[in-house]
Amino acid sequence: MMMAMPSQPRSSRRRFPAAFALAALAFLALDSLWLTVMATRLYRPLIGDLMRADFDPLAAAAFYALYIAGMVSFVVLPATRVRDAAARGALFGLVAYATYDLTNQATMRGWPWSLTLADLCWGMFATCCACAFAKWALAALRR
Repeated sequence: MMMAMPSQPRSSRRRFPAAFALAALAFLALDSLWLTVMATRLYRPLIGDLMRADFDPLAAAAFYALYIAGMVSFVVLPATRVRDAAARGALFGLVAYATYDLTNQATMRGWPWSLTLADLCWGMFATCCACAFAKWALAALRR
């Protein structure tokens, strides 16, 4: 038997596109800076033999679209205040990044713990900041 998902209030559905755009702006800015700086300093030295020479734009777009939709659906819109969005964002980032990194840690030979820990911290920080910014900006736009 399938459980029915509760429907979102109409105001949440109307705010989703703005929240998505704001969260995307913040998260993409932060993540592009991180990846630009850390690809050669952290990822290549530790897992360079596993990395592609280029990146797959379709896979990257799919990740960002899904991840940001999750941030908005599970964090930004349900949060009551900016502080709530920051705390929930940090937890969401930890869970999401841990899913990737700890799975790699458990299944891949030579996956370094230092990369897992750095990535978990990054996921928490970037998601926390992007969710807090989106919540703050949504409130500012409503004033």
